[in-house]
Amino acid sequence: MHIHYFQHVPFEGLAAIADWINDKGHTLSQTIWYDAAPEISGLAAADWLIIMGGTMGVYEQDRYPWMQQEIDLIKAAVSQGKKVLGICLGSQLLAYSLGAQVYPHTQVEIGWYPIDITFQDQAAPLEHVLPHRLHAFHFHGDTFDVPPGATRFAASAATSNQAFIYGDRVIGLQFHAELTPSALQGMLNFGKPYIEAGGPFIQSMEKIHQHTNLLTENNQAMFRLLDYIAAL
Repeated sequence: MHIHYFQHVPFEGLAAIADWINDKGHTLSQTIWYDAAPEISGLAAADWLIIMGGTMGVYEQDRYPWMQQEIDLIKAAVSQGKKVLGICLGSQLLAYSLGAQVYPHTQVEIGWYPIDITFQDQAAPLEHVLPHRLHAFHFHGDTFDVPPGATRFAASAATSNQAFIYGDRVIGLQFHAELTPSALQGMLNFGKPYIEAGGPFIQSMEKIHQHTNLLTENNQAMFRLLDYIAAL
């Protein structure tokens, strides 16, 4: 299988997903949107598009002129029947591409917070893939509405729309289950000012580091989801 991924900032790459891809022997290509000349040719032959996170908002298209091209490519990937997985900003871009609104949330959510996962409607097949509760890592200040025709299947105390599935092969995850220790640290290095500012759903650096043992549980959940999507 050939997988193509979109990356938006240097510190939010595939992380543990790259390990899964290597272990399974899949081929990989990429578009690095912050490059001067992003390469997109590998997407045409891809069976699967993975859209990673980033620090920008979907509504900042004037500031990031490449974003409209990315949205058009996401729409095309969905219409062509490709598997699509969006994570954090990637889930927001995917939701927007499917006709939903994306906007600043009333809460910034940074740290390890539990999400409750439900398995109704289109999400029913995921019941044997994901747990009913997962203590996931969050780093976002925006949120999205559930796209028309999609099923929401996860929520946290701060954010009611944490995940959605559209059809059987298009999935958006607001939370991070792909992080490695180095990927987490890169995110924390960038986010230090936000963490120090604090908030009702912003954990301290100390508390975040106290729970890095949760990375293993999250990676295992991500790998099961990747196995499920790959088998479709």
